[in-house]
Amino acid sequence: MQNGDLIDLDVTGVAHGGIFVGRHEGRVVFVPDTLPGERVRVRLTDTRKKAFWRAEALEVLEAAPERRPHVWASAAVDRSPDERVGGAEFGHIALDAQRALKERVIRESLQRVGRLELPVDVHPAGADETADGTGWRTRVSLHVDEAGRIGPFAPRSHRVVETPDLPLATPAVARAAADLRGAAPGRIDLVQPADGRVRVLPRPEGGRATAAPEIVQERVGERVFRVDAGGFWQVHRLAAAALTETVAESIRRTVGELDPDATHLDLYGGVGLFAATLGDAGGPATRVVSVESDARATEHAGENLAEWVGARAETERVDRFVGRLRADASERERERLSRGVVVLDPPRAGAGRAAVESIAALDPRAVVYVACDPVALARDLAIFAAHGYRVDGGIRGLDLFPHSHHVEAVAALRR
Repeated sequence: MQNGDLIDLDVTGVAHGGIFVGRHEGRVVFVPDTLPGERVRVRLTDTRKKAFWRAEALEVLEAAPERRPHVWASAAVDRSPDERVGGAEFGHIALDAQRALKERVIRESLQRVGRLELPVDVHPAGADETADGTGWRTRVSLHVDEAGRIGPFAPRSHRVVETPDLPLATPAVARAAADLRGAAPGRIDLVQPADGRVRVLPRPEGGRATAAPEIVQERVGERVFRVDAGGFWQVHRLAAAALTETVAESIRRTVGELDPDATHLDLYGGVGLFAATLGDAGGPATRVVSVESDARATEHAGENLAEWVGARAETERVDRFVGRLRADASERERERLSRGVVVLDPPRAGAGRAAVESIAALDPRAVVYVACDPVALARDLAIFAAHGYRVDGGIRGLDLFPHSHHVEAVAALRR
């Protein structure tokens, strides 16, 4: 068979990345916009590999009971594949079923990549999340093509698709997006921080920032964090609070009371969200080091952590920082590290072998790993396990990205 051929496919599984799995005459076929238990008509789009093909869904022949009308009409299966927007791969699935699929992806990644059998549960971000899982994105990136079209990319492409609405965005962000006109080719970021006012940040192709970035405030409970308007902050309006609570609970469950005289590390620390969580757990004298490669974020982290006399923020790549600490730490510092907790929240690629082995060599009392990619999590947990660290309990999943395939996972490890 070749690209463009039509086949009818029974979908039986889900793969990481929001793609579903069927088989045609024994060959694996990956296809989006469906779900297990359905029979769909698909068009083959990539038949180059012997191991698997890729396809696009054209018609649902037999729907699964979990299928719902898509929350974003611009992404629905009855729209031409060329005109579907990306970013809402699970929007046609009931929310409970979405979370069950995310649990399955995490569990199967742990089994396949990490050879780990662990319980997994995925929960919504918070009690006041909207019933239909929409209206949560406080940060949205849209793209502008050479013809002036503004919108998200189509899935797995750089083709801009115009859409009349953004149902996953907060109402204020959606209104600001609808008012965009006449932008230069490139990207436009829309950001709604805690004050509620939407910032529109054009990022034209080849353009360079000429003004200092605006500093905005984000809130987690009563605590205020300074961050650049265009800097990293969790996109779900409840995410920072939900993650803070989950990390704090993981620390309490794993070590009980945090030792303020120990040395605690917040790796990939951004503007200090989890360093503050460690500080709150240990009290005003807590020794905590936040490590982040982005100098602007580190600058903000230093200000955000000013109330803890034992806190500091360092600008360095995490693998280099922990490698240097592993090689050069004094006996006294090693003893403090052995009583401490390491929190790490790496990017999608994970921490990697060098960083994980150096963290394990520091012999911390416990590690709390916050992951946005289940495959990278599984790989890194297997490396930790080889160095004597085991997951305490199971994997706590947070559905911070309803209607997409993304999921956050938190694992607490004890040596």
